[in-house]
Amino acid sequence: MNPQAKLIFALSLTLGTTLTISSNHWIMAWTGLEINTLAILPLISKSHHPRAIEAATKYFLVQAAASALVLFSSMTNAWHTGQWDITQLSHPTSCLILTVALAMKLGLVPFHFWFPEVLQGSSLIVGLLLSTLMKFPPITLLYLTSPSLKPSVLMTMAILSTALGGWMGLNQTQTRKILAFSSISHLGWMAIIIAYSPKLALLNFYLYTLMTAAVFLSLNSIKALKLSTLMTTWTKAPSLNAILLLTLLSLAGLPPLTGFLPKWLIIQELTKQEVALAATIIALLSLLGLFFYLRLAYCATITLPPHTTNHMKQWYNNKPTNTMVAVLTTMSLMLLPISPIILAVV
Repeated sequence: MNPQAKLIFALSLTLGTTLTISSNHWIMAWTGLEINTLAILPLISKSHHPRAIEAATKYFLVQAAASALVLFSSMTNAWHTGQWDITQLSHPTSCLILTVALAMKLGLVPFHFWFPEVLQGSSLIVGLLLSTLMKFPPITLLYLTSPSLKPSVLMTMAILSTALGGWMGLNQTQTRKILAFSSISHLGWMAIIIAYSPKLALLNFYLYTLMTAAVFLSLNSIKALKLSTLMTTWTKAPSLNAILLLTLLSLAGLPPLTGFLPKWLIIQELTKQEVALAATIIALLSLLGLFFYLRLAYCATITLPPHTTNHMKQWYNNKPTNTMVAVLTTMSLMLLPISPIILAVV
């Protein structure tokens, strides 16, 4: 794909995202979502591989259906209340339809089936965009409409997402699919808290984006698409591999790393809201995620000699690590001590 086309698609993605997150009117938000969908499709299918074409088709069908539901929900609300303002969503049927539409856009259970398949058919960089930037507009709409949505529906979806995201990621061997189920699991944490503390859900999303970007870019720089490839990358970039171990543990939410901060705050807030049972369940379900992060970390750094692998060792790469990877990784590991400042800003 030539640079001019890439630039046009990148600008369209920026425009679509900005339009949705800054709009007050449902039609403008819907337009932004459509621009985003149309801009990412060529990037998914640019390799012309059958799997990439299949991924683009699946993505288009799901996003088109979700956008139609967003439009239907806003029109139903406007019909009953005369309001097109995003924050004035008050009709119960509209609220339910919008919850379903945004769950489809984000890949929350039970509308998650498309996401691992689409991520598996994309490159790591496009996978990063799908896991982070493309989820920002729907999360913003969820943030703006959170007072109107039913906490019980969101909590059910959240617990199911965390359970299925952890459960289905256990036996995967492809790094992109593992990160897709990781994303579904993290979305569960955002969905459970958004009705009680929307700002905390956004903070969780920002930190998740930070850590996921660090993992995707690290995997992209060592070109690891499968666990078997990951086992041999310690010869290629030993320092990056060692740091990848810590980034994965941060994504799992282990203290004293950055990933522990949102989980700690969410469990604290849920306990304050007297839903300690949900907090206990979601905390226990995150152990499933911890298992497959540890498995990734084990493959990346601990399968050293005398453990033998039946794969060719890779040549040592003497190139310096990408600055972006270094900055994101550092932030993924070391933001916990400055959590009071982060909370003051948020």
